[in-house]
Amino acid sequence: MYDFIKVAAAVPRVSVGNTVKNSEKIIKCIKEAKKNNADLVVFPELSVTGYTCGDLFFQEKLLKASDKAVGDIVKETEEITAVFGAPVVINGSVYNCAVVASDGIIQGIVPKTFLPNNNEFYEKRWFSAGYNYSFEYLNAEKFGLENYEIVFSRNMIFELDGVKFGAEICEDLWAPVPPSSFLAIGGAEIILNLSASNETISKRSYRRNLILQHSASALCGYVYASAGSGESTTDLVFSGYSAVAENGVMLAETERFIEKEGMLFAEIDVGRIRADRLKLTSFKDCKDIYLKDETPEIVTIEDIKIKADGSTRKVNKLPFVPSDKAERGQRCKEIFELQVAALKRRMETAGNKLVVGVSGGLDSTLALLVSAMAVKEKGAGSVTGITMPCFGTSDRTYNNAVALIKSLGAEFKEINIKDACTLHFKDIGHDGKTPDLTFENTQARERTQVLMDYAGMTGGFVVGTGDLSELALGWCTYNGDHMSSYGVNAGVPKTLIRWMIETLAEYNVFPDSTDILKDIIDTPISPELLPPGADGKITQVTEDIVGPYALHDFFLYYMLRFGFEPKKIYYLAKLAFEGDFDGKTILKWLKNFYTRFFSQQFKRSCMPDGVKIGSVCLSPRGDWRMPSDASVSLWLKEIEKIKE
Repeated sequence: MYDFIKVAAAVPRVSVGNTVKNSEKIIKCIKEAKKNNADLVVFPELSVTGYTCGDLFFQEKLLKASDKAVGDIVKETEEITAVFGAPVVINGSVYNCAVVASDGIIQGIVPKTFLPNNNEFYEKRWFSAGYNYSFEYLNAEKFGLENYEIVFSRNMIFELDGVKFGAEICEDLWAPVPPSSFLAIGGAEIILNLSASNETISKRSYRRNLILQHSASALCGYVYASAGSGESTTDLVFSGYSAVAENGVMLAETERFIEKEGMLFAEIDVGRIRADRLKLTSFKDCKDIYLKDETPEIVTIEDIKIKADGSTRKVNKLPFVPSDKAERGQRCKEIFELQVAALKRRMETAGNKLVVGVSGGLDSTLALLVSAMAVKEKGAGSVTGITMPCFGTSDRTYNNAVALIKSLGAEFKEINIKDACTLHFKDIGHDGKTPDLTFENTQARERTQVLMDYAGMTGGFVVGTGDLSELALGWCTYNGDHMSSYGVNAGVPKTLIRWMIETLAEYNVFPDSTDILKDIIDTPISPELLPPGADGKITQVTEDIVGPYALHDFFLYYMLRFGFEPKKIYYLAKLAFEGDFDGKTILKWLKNFYTRFFSQQFKRSCMPDGVKIGSVCLSPRGDWRMPSDASVSLWLKEIEKIKE
């Protein structure tokens, strides 16, 4: 369901050379994987015999016993796909293989392509390299099974209920050109690695990075299962390290050592993999270049349906915001540096005088902080912070705006726009009292006019304050706050801006402003275009009107980053926001999001330049190109069919 598949990396405690005991352990793990609703379970390299058998691999007794054990294991694979390691003799040579079994039959056997023969490894003493074999057939009777043909090939992709996977073995990953690279561009969305990687100082970190990097470059899910502590310690020690990665992200991994046996579970979102491959043109180019002569053999696994639904997968409710505090702080500082660097570069051509409209809200605060840092070498006086109080300005935001500008040492200017707006109302025949769209937009456009004209008069340029979330929803006045000379927040979502300001305050980057920043963080998000209450407090709260930014940023991320359908985004949102929002609320704002996103494209089509800081961006010159008159009907029809 929704393109998920649940995988398991199993590490049984092997008894070197004892195929009977090992097959029992493997079967036990298969049953455990079934109990946990895994669709696919992967075992370590040569798990049927043990990796460290040495010259016992020349013993006919061991090889025949291994064949029988393979057959015994295969018979236990109803309703699950298991991939385990065993030595297989074919045409008088022994191969180190991955046996792929499902529904009680062997679907295929994949030999190891690259055999290490250096330092502590000397596999070429016993095994033949798989690159010499592109395609061959074996008879299942060899393993004590009924008579049918088994494909033996290093170049196979298996299709399980629409999900394609391939297998490689240990050293294959460490090779300059891993076999899985060809499997991936050939269509394999998940790569399984059956390994017997021993432990040495710092090897875990290197291996972990290798797995992550390869899953990223091959745009795949990568499941890694390595030999455990039951292997011989004559010269080596094994930890049973296992990991599941997805497009460069570690979904799950084991602790330092598995003393007896272990099982690691994770749900891979194949939809993410497909989305990235759809976008990346170089992925298709690689297929055209490198798979001209030899395309992988596709083996379809019949009568097995994937059970995974993503329910055990952790879904971050704030996908733009790292949940780990240290990582979040580092991310925020890095984004701030990107904003500052981009603005400094723009100043080289547009001028050194910056003009920022400061409301006392989150967006304008961040824009002002970026501006202050960009002119640090020139002096904060190169920035003019202009506050423009009007009908909706509250005491709290006004005081914070004034205090922040002054605390940063920027030039302070206050221009009250009430009279200008009142005159404009008179000119167009508006009563100046009805709180309609014209009442609100007049203020936004007057503020922009003040900023632009003041910048022109002083030889500067206007730094925009609008953020990514506002651009997505069109929550900006066309040719009002929608306009600027350069938008430093254009790539920053609303849910991240609060954390960025909090990080700058926590690290005391602007020591004279820290207390003010803390109060700004606690201020409700509002455009302040309607009059405050009798107590002087904000009455117009943005999230009451357009919906929670946490939800909208979630929708935006999964729609743009992966192109997911509304029904999958809704499903993920229910998982992520369980206990925060019910299905009815999520559905209400999902509909609102799509409606606004499509109808407001005309504002994004002519938005100012702005710095890109993440994988989701709405610049019409780069990441998002969409006609302003595109219809939203397909998406809304699907939303109407969603049941809460």
